[in-house]
Amino acid sequence: MDTFKKIGLLAEAAKYDVCMSSCLSGGRKPDPADPVHRWIYPAVLPNGRTVPILKILMDNVCENNCTYCIHRQGRDHPTASLTPEELANIFMGLVRGRLVHGLFLSSAISSGPNKVMEKMIRAVEIIREKQKFSGYIHLKILPGANLDYVERAVELANRVSLNLEAPNRKRLAKIAPEKVFIKDLLKPMEHARDLILQGKGKARSQTTQFVVGASGESDNEILKSTAYLYKNLGLWRAYFSAFQPVPDTPLENHPPTPLVREHRLYQTDFLLRQYGFKLSEVVFCEDGNLPQKYDPKMAWALAHPERFPIEVNKAEYGQLLRIPGIGPVSAKRISKLRRKDRFHNLEELKATRMVLKRALPFILVNGRLASSL
Repeated sequence: MDTFKKIGLLAEAAKYDVCMSSCLSGGRKPDPADPVHRWIYPAVLPNGRTVPILKILMDNVCENNCTYCIHRQGRDHPTASLTPEELANIFMGLVRGRLVHGLFLSSAISSGPNKVMEKMIRAVEIIREKQKFSGYIHLKILPGANLDYVERAVELANRVSLNLEAPNRKRLAKIAPEKVFIKDLLKPMEHARDLILQGKGKARSQTTQFVVGASGESDNEILKSTAYLYKNLGLWRAYFSAFQPVPDTPLENHPPTPLVREHRLYQTDFLLRQYGFKLSEVVFCEDGNLPQKYDPKMAWALAHPERFPIEVNKAEYGQLLRIPGIGPVSAKRISKLRRKDRFHNLEELKATRMVLKRALPFILVNGRLASSL
């Protein structure tokens, strides 16, 4: 197989890892007829800046039998593999052509996690040490890899990640029987956390991903694990991927997870990370899942009528963030503008960029219900 075709297969296979946006910078969608730009994705760097990166696998042949995975052992699909030298040359060619400014490198596990990690590490070493590339690299840590490889990954990459896929041991056993939750997943993440905190390399953050709906888990289970990771492992972000059945896998007849469920998880994740919410405040249905009818902040507000309406001219920043339709940007603008003068009408509130339609039932303006102004 020629190198160009291998790149296409391995870049296409990498789309199943959602530790970044899944469309091109500027909102463009990948064009199947464009043999280069369809491999390029935007990644958000630790400093918040977005850059175009090559997102690719080292290998798409796997010895594991994860029940949901397109790359699982024995499944009939086109396979390909790159040598460290091939991958480094491909990437640096794109860098020299100013098409990409970074790399996301992952892999299926074709011959044991340590052998594959060795190849991935070697590719990045060539890029860093021989080709002198100093830009962004996100390197995947493979489940079960020796901690020495975790250490080297943290030394070389700006960001590392290891996908939990499931929220706990019970759920993981249902979809990934070869993986051991504590030893293969949490221990490497704990080691990466320690190295990052000690400043032992380039890496400044780590992420993870959950497959939503494949193992029968609830949103409550996923978010409990997510909250634990933020608190105890210094996780930068959790990503959620709605399960979609793949032909010729044990879960090919399993119903797909509605995308709204994935969306609600992301919204709740933002409440936990940026809005000061605690997991104990999140509203769940009886089955442990998030309500699909309302976003999680609206669900919380409707469940706590005693907290509303809130006077926008007096509310503290944290109180403003509890109001549906008000986010960090509009809350800061409200706090800034009212130092000069009080809010008197809806036109003045529009300048804060709040979503008025959502906020009106929950706010007062000078003691009057905003919905009556």
